[in-house]
Amino acid sequence: MASLALSMVLALSMAALGCIAAVAEARAFFIFGDSLVDSGNNNYLETTARADSPPYGIDYPTGRPTGRFSNGLNIPDLIGKQIGLSESPLPYLSPDFNGKKLLVGANFASAGVGILNDTGVQFVNILRMYRQLELFQEYKRRLSTLVGSKQAHRLVSQALVLITVGGNDFVNNYYLVPFSARSRQYSLPDYVKFLISEYQNLLMKLYKLGARRVLVTGTGPLGCVPAELAMRGNNGGCSQELLRAASLYNPQLVEMINGLNADIGKDVFISANTQRMHNDFVSDPQAFGFTTSEIACCGQGPYNGLGLCTQLSNLCPNRDVYAFWDPFHPSEKANRLIVEQIMNGSNHYMHPMNLSTVMAFDSRI
Repeated sequence: MASLALSMVLALSMAALGCIAAVAEARAFFIFGDSLVDSGNNNYLETTARADSPPYGIDYPTGRPTGRFSNGLNIPDLIGKQIGLSESPLPYLSPDFNGKKLLVGANFASAGVGILNDTGVQFVNILRMYRQLELFQEYKRRLSTLVGSKQAHRLVSQALVLITVGGNDFVNNYYLVPFSARSRQYSLPDYVKFLISEYQNLLMKLYKLGARRVLVTGTGPLGCVPAELAMRGNNGGCSQELLRAASLYNPQLVEMINGLNADIGKDVFISANTQRMHNDFVSDPQAFGFTTSEIACCGQGPYNGLGLCTQLSNLCPNRDVYAFWDPFHPSEKANRLIVEQIMNGSNHYMHPMNLSTVMAFDSRI
């Protein structure tokens, strides 16, 4: 009887290990950055930068808010589906993030953060980028305990990483108030150089932590989001100063990424020209099935661009005809257009290659 019981325990243990190994065969996915990619970490923090109340999530499969700054799915959800994940990586702070969930990957993003630690100070308790990287190290230790250090290293090195950060360093730092501390310290061109230098340090830390395929998005056309049209736009036009910031920042980001890849000797970092992706439907919304790229679906004031999206806000009946869900964030449909370009876009959008090419290349290694 004892030997039978032992055999059953061994069989169950082998089955569990086999299940873990099968899940681990799928490519893991890690997400870092701000509200564009936060899937709910801020739900577990004392901060005002939250999307955990209706009407957020109105078009999510559950119909309920999840912490995503979207009416439905966000960019990580959509990329995850494209790379074959059966479920999106959970927010790292979620109490459900344990066991086999670790093998899918993890979302460390936190609404309000920027490249710089002083970006988003008004939101108080958010996961700043240095903290996101600390939690990634903690995650790796937890993963090693689950599957062993060798398998953990393999999973991380073969994973896809997405990092989306930088926009808040302009709208929630440099341009947050007139004569902000950073704008007194730096001219705009010098501030951009400073941001790029600090971002390079973050990307190299990710590389040293084992990331080998990192998708880096630029900023969108910052001056054309409904919030900026409402606060800084001129006669219905985009904020030229914020457009200037984006036009300085994005090319230098690509140049920095190219330099890192040259130094490493491999195309570890892939740049996504999200400014151009947004510009397509901002400049010609009707061509993409939108009726407007100026007015947010959810909000109040001019362009529905003021304040937060709440149950008291104006709410459009059909989210698919709005490029922007709230004053700052794209609708799910716009997110789908962005991910389509990430997957299949030409070199004008993705450099040095799109994500479909990356996946095809990696599958042969």
